Amino acid sequence: MSYKEQQIYKLRRLSQKYAYTSIQMHETIGRKAGLSGTDHKYLGFIIQKGQMTAGELAILTGLTTGAVTSLVDRFEKKDLVRRELDKNDRRKIIIIPNTKKITSILEPLYREFQSDTDNLMASFTSEELKLLETYFQKYLKLMDDTINNLNAI
Repeated sequence: MSYKEQQIYKLRRLSQKYAYTSIQMHETIGRKAGLSGTDHKYLGFIIQKGQMTAGELAILTGLTTGAVTSLVDRFEKKDLVRRELDKNDRRKIIIIPNTKKITSILEPLYREFQSDTDNLMASFTSEELKLLETYFQKYLKLMDDTINNLNAI
């Protein structure tokens, strides 16, 4: 194996470890917040995008509409979201996040991690940050392309 192939292999292994550790961390945070790790991440989608229809949430998450209904039911029971009928189309349900409650639950669990992440990023040079940005943009495109290709089958 050439040196470059060894580097690529090493980076692939680190990327896998990063993904697995991320899942473990989000499961731990989710449990501490009274949620599953995946529910906790789906709540993140809702916080980032804000209010949306159930159909939009299904597209955003890749979940079926039935799974979105169950997800929203779980969140509603915990007062994390509420449903409203769309004023223009009563067949549509708008999911509205209870941002204040969600933030009060999750922010304390992320505070130290966010601070440490900010400090880590600040330790890189501008050139290194640009390289990381380029890597993440290209990697996200690869993942989006994979999602789209698999969904097309």
